[in-house]
Amino acid sequence: MAMIRKKPRTAASRFQTVLSSKDLTKKKPEKSLVKALKKSGGRNAYGRITVRHRGGGAMRKYRLIDFGRAERDVPGKVVAIEYDPNRNVNIALISYAGGAKRYILHPEGLEIGSVVMASDKTEAKLGNALPLKNIPLGFLVHNVEIRPQSRGTFVRSAGTSAQIMGKTDERITLKMPSGEIRMVPAESWATVGVLGTADFKNIRWGKAGRMRHRGIRPTVRGMAMNPVDHPHGGGEGRSKSGSHPRSPWGKGAKGTRTRKRVNPMIIRRRKSKKSK
Repeated sequence: MAMIRKKPRTAASRFQTVLSSKDLTKKKPEKSLVKALKKSGGRNAYGRITVRHRGGGAMRKYRLIDFGRAERDVPGKVVAIEYDPNRNVNIALISYAGGAKRYILHPEGLEIGSVVMASDKTEAKLGNALPLKNIPLGFLVHNVEIRPQSRGTFVRSAGTSAQIMGKTDERITLKMPSGEIRMVPAESWATVGVLGTADFKNIRWGKAGRMRHRGIRPTVRGMAMNPVDHPHGGGEGRSKSGSHPRSPWGKGAKGTRTRKRVNPMIIRRRKSKKSK
């Protein structure tokens, strides 16, 4: 997907870039596949803020994505490629032979008129979903189940994919987009291909207003606060009081490990220590 650079008619648009929409074939979503989206503003069921810097944003409806590929052993044709305001990757509208319609994440190269299928007997080609044990070594996949019948859980962001590195009768070894190498059950399903909209990470937002439209509120520096509000606050001039960077609650904020996680399915972590 191409990147468009705006003409510098204003100071805000001087460095602003947007993604091209020429690949999109439909503007309005399928009515049967949308529902109302209630915003939480980063608050939990008790009304307390658990995720900071969330709130506001443009009105949007939620598109129901078929992460589990519920239509099994039925061929489906790609009839539209649409923008989804709830995620950074486009979505494809699939019309199945039985009349059902479903949204799936749009992999790079999947075009209008392409036929896709979810089956344990189908071939491993772009857009098809099948168990990992049936996909050859070296293939790139996305929308991977962390356990069988859990629906696609990870590798769902724009431009990402996981590579199949090894196989046993019970486990499949994957190299994740983060560099982590982990195992998943061989019965878990995945979709073949690399997700599109890879240029999303290169967008230059240009102005604060675009972030507010996305529902992201301003972030205030700790050093600009008072001591009662942040460990970095207060003092004469700019000062962190000689301490390491910390969160407002005193936890390390620059890679400090707060607890030890042991997961036998992870072979190499994305933040593994470099060999000296």
